[in-house]
Amino acid sequence: QVQLVESGGGLVQPGDSLRLSCAASGFTFSSVYMTWVRQAPGKGLEWVSSIYSDGSRIYFQDSVKDRFTISRDNVKNTLWLQMNSLKSEDTAVYYCAKYHSGWGSVDYWGQGTQVTVSS
Repeated sequence: QVQLVESGGGLVQPGDSLRLSCAASGFTFSSVYMTWVRQAPGKGLEWVSSIYSDGSRIYFQDSVKDRFTISRDNVKNTLWLQMNSLKSEDTAVYYCAKYHSGWGSVDYWGQGTQVTVSS
């Protein structure tokens, strides 16, 4: 079964950094386009960043570009989101998600990890 397990969230102050991890299993991770999405309090899901299967292409939401970076290790089946210069508006539950190219949307995501940015 597909499993995506996020970790690394926490409570930080503005300007701090966090590194989120996603451990993937149950599918051929190395052939799958992966993404990070988030859900802020009272808001819907928002796409944050994506990475091509082999890591050759990466994409970011404008609000996080130049602050966040996405990476993956296809041997360890792990996806990361390095978040720097965090802002209060980054507060959200962050989800690692598997992208279904045929549907044009994510088809699986993990339980999420809470990121709270507050002074």
